Amino acid sequence: MKLHIKNGRLVDPANGIDANKDIYIDGGRIAAIFDAGHAPADFAPKRTIDAAGLIVAPGLVDLSARLREPGYEYKATLESEMQAAMQGGVTSLVCPPDTDPVLDEPGLVEMLKHRAKTLNRAHVYPLGALTVGLKGQALTEMAELTESGCVGFSQATQPIRDTNVLLRAMEYAKTFGYCIWLRPQDAHIGIDGNAHSGALASRLGLSGIPVIAETIALHTIFELVRATGARVHLCRISSAAGLDLIRAAKKEGLPVTCDVGAHHIHMTEMDIGYYDSNARMLPPFRAQRDRDAIRQGLLDGSIDAICSDHTPVDDDEKLLPFGEATPGATGLELLLSLALKWADETVDAPEQRVSRAIRKVTCDPAAVAGMDCGHLAVGSVADICLFDPAARWTVEAGALASQGKHTPFLGYELAGQVRTTIVAGHVAFER
Repeated sequence: MKLHIKNGRLVDPANGIDANKDIYIDGGRIAAIFDAGHAPADFAPKRTIDAAGLIVAPGLVDLSARLREPGYEYKATLESEMQAAMQGGVTSLVCPPDTDPVLDEPGLVEMLKHRAKTLNRAHVYPLGALTVGLKGQALTEMAELTESGCVGFSQATQPIRDTNVLLRAMEYAKTFGYCIWLRPQDAHIGIDGNAHSGALASRLGLSGIPVIAETIALHTIFELVRATGARVHLCRISSAAGLDLIRAAKKEGLPVTCDVGAHHIHMTEMDIGYYDSNARMLPPFRAQRDRDAIRQGLLDGSIDAICSDHTPVDDDEKLLPFGEATPGATGLELLLSLALKWADETVDAPEQRVSRAIRKVTCDPAAVAGMDCGHLAVGSVADICLFDPAARWTVEAGALASQGKHTPFLGYELAGQVRTTIVAGHVAFER
């Protein structure tokens, strides 16, 4: 279908565009981009969308969204989470392999991609399991998983206890050009913890996860990268000390990238409050100095991307004492607003705030995952998010499309509301 999006402010950081432009879409791709008031010859749109007062941006790219299928349909279904992606303007997402069964066989990956494709919503890019069953012992058939559609290999939240296994995985990945996605967490220190180690956790009687659990793992990973040359993406950085190590590694020229969860750029350990299980996350919310360092890391480019870390959890696993509750929070529908909130509070130049926020959730994460998306060049797939930057909305469980209703932002008023989401040229969501 031919579409014409007019009167909108086009913000496309990948191509350095921030201006009033009209977009013309044909056959699922962007046919032309013109200044407002100009049009390509002989283009007869079947539908025109008036984007006056709205920002027209590339569809968001999310580096971590658990869809809970297969195996955890009681927590969420593919239909509910894909609808949440549409309401959040997310048109491309990477899903971790910790499903049931684990995504360690090509058939499972192909099934997931087929199910997602039939829904005709967001593009799904699975991560394959790095080891069989995520048990940290035998390596999976990475070549076959890549052929089935995996964009990388991960242990999700399961650390590898045997460093020899991780060494072999990196050697293999380097040989064939694969990327390994690792969450830096020591296999022993803080493995049973549930809050940031510090005075607050001690007062509340909670088991701590110290910062050294992250930094020790980073030291190990970087030594293995030096030895193998493998490309590694570091998932969910949470501490100032960890970020310092990543800066040094990047300065050294190591092939590493990293991301941060959207919740962690705003929340600190103090947001646990009186044992609020909605604030039970993995990694945990850390001290204010860690949160502030993460914000600065996004500004200076040390942190490559913001992800939603979308982890829907059902009531039975969340409405428990803090230490017993399952970690995780819904995030797909909050990703855009939380990125805008970060930019509004940290970027000095007002005219750059929207562009800086959009960059961290579009072209930068796309580059990390090696995906051709997150931009709006002529000829590219028409994945587009139209949102009102001035619209304010309150985070309410009943208004979330995700089957997971738990987030530490319940009751917060946020700016930036998605009005329309377009996937491959078709309107997949309208508010």
